[in-house]
Amino acid sequence: MLLSGDGHTPAQPVDQNGRPYNRIALVFTMLVGTFSTFLTSTMLTTAFPTLMKSFSISANTVQWLTTGFMLMMGITIPITGFFLQRFDSGKLYLAAIIIFSVGTILCYFAQDFWMILMGRLIQGAGVGITAPVYQTIMTSIFPPSQRGAAMGTAGMVIGLAPAIGPTLSGWILMHYSWRMLFLSILPISLLVVIMGLFTLRKVLPTKKAPIDWLSVLLSMIGFGSMLFAFSSVGDYQWTDPIVYVTLTVGVIVVALFIWRSVKISNPLLQLKVFSHREFTLSAALVAVSFMSMNGFTLILPLYLQTIRGETPLASGLTLLPGAIVIGLMNPVTGRIFDRLGGRNMAMAGMFLLMVTTGSFIPITATTPVIDIVCLYSVRMLGISMVMMPVTTTGMNALPLNLISDGTVVNNTARQVFASMGTAVLVSVMSNVTKNHIPAHGVAKATPILFRKLALHANVVGFRYAFAIATLFALVGFVMTFFLKRHKEAV
Repeated sequence: MLLSGDGHTPAQPVDQNGRPYNRIALVFTMLVGTFSTFLTSTMLTTAFPTLMKSFSISANTVQWLTTGFMLMMGITIPITGFFLQRFDSGKLYLAAIIIFSVGTILCYFAQDFWMILMGRLIQGAGVGITAPVYQTIMTSIFPPSQRGAAMGTAGMVIGLAPAIGPTLSGWILMHYSWRMLFLSILPISLLVVIMGLFTLRKVLPTKKAPIDWLSVLLSMIGFGSMLFAFSSVGDYQWTDPIVYVTLTVGVIVVALFIWRSVKISNPLLQLKVFSHREFTLSAALVAVSFMSMNGFTLILPLYLQTIRGETPLASGLTLLPGAIVIGLMNPVTGRIFDRLGGRNMAMAGMFLLMVTTGSFIPITATTPVIDIVCLYSVRMLGISMVMMPVTTTGMNALPLNLISDGTVVNNTARQVFASMGTAVLVSVMSNVTKNHIPAHGVAKATPILFRKLALHANVVGFRYAFAIATLFALVGFVMTFFLKRHKEAV
């Protein structure tokens, strides 16, 4: 809510209680808090070997520290739509940071795998609340003419934090115990809680909306089952009952959730946001973009470590310039969006994403690292031109009372499609590699030739995965042509 002296120049903003507040301080608090929570989403990837040794567990077991984190995020995000209607937005964000901190403390003191897994699940629940609350507040406290810059700043955190996570954790692990990965986050979380007590306000309207517990149950089972199925493809095959049974259950239960949301008067998610064409198109475009982005970001470090023999820190450093690009460019592209609109930016960004992803298809075991760094950096530039501008286009198409619902729907779609994209790329890579691996008889007869052919089989697997990621980007590029031109935008 903004006061305006002459109807044109915004005065100091006031919260829902009519009290003025410092918008810059509020935004800064959420930027720091969201950065620290999103940082942990990828920090453990490089610590897997260390944790496997510490807890005497297998690779299949340790990966649940990330998979479980993402699962809990996916389960919590849809429920946050209700939280935003019912509770003070400032207190809700603070509560989420405190929940995240409790999980972080549990991880730090973990004495066995199950204790650290429980801590990660609690962390995921906290992040699942902070993400939509953060984006909803950022969208709501700025007028449409300034939302591009605001969402660009929001995107800087969401894009930069997970991207630098592996590099930062690789450096920490070189000098300290894995427990330092969690201890280093705690002071930041504590600082955010202290700052939030003074800077966060109730900036969104609330109402005593009754919660439909059956919808909550359907949401948890449906989205949880789907995300579990997609996350399990890396360890199993699509034909394994663990995958196709949980996926089928998830799809059926999500369909029931959608049917109930349409029928009842107090749905957990207001699916009426899809009645706005521009929002529906932008949500679909962002989802497809995430399919290409997240899966690729997982596959490329695997290539660097398995084919090139790079250390986790070295592979993280290879991706760091791209992370810096998206961090620096998100605010810039947000400001450009405020002037030019999202259509042209999205077209240019998706074209860059498509071309640079396609450039990885002919990759070999000896492709110069500098080429990989440059292509990946330009790729991240393309992503920065798509993600937040397109998201803002969709948000601007919604009335103010539906913005929180739109944010939750957007985040849920991102989470599901990001997991789906990763699952598809991993399964394609694994199956193609397996089909090209030479027979074991070759290993006994000519071991040197076998190693050479096996390496080539792995390279071919990565090529096919990069080709599928390119196809995702191509679909997104075609979709950008259906966005409204700037002069027609809402």
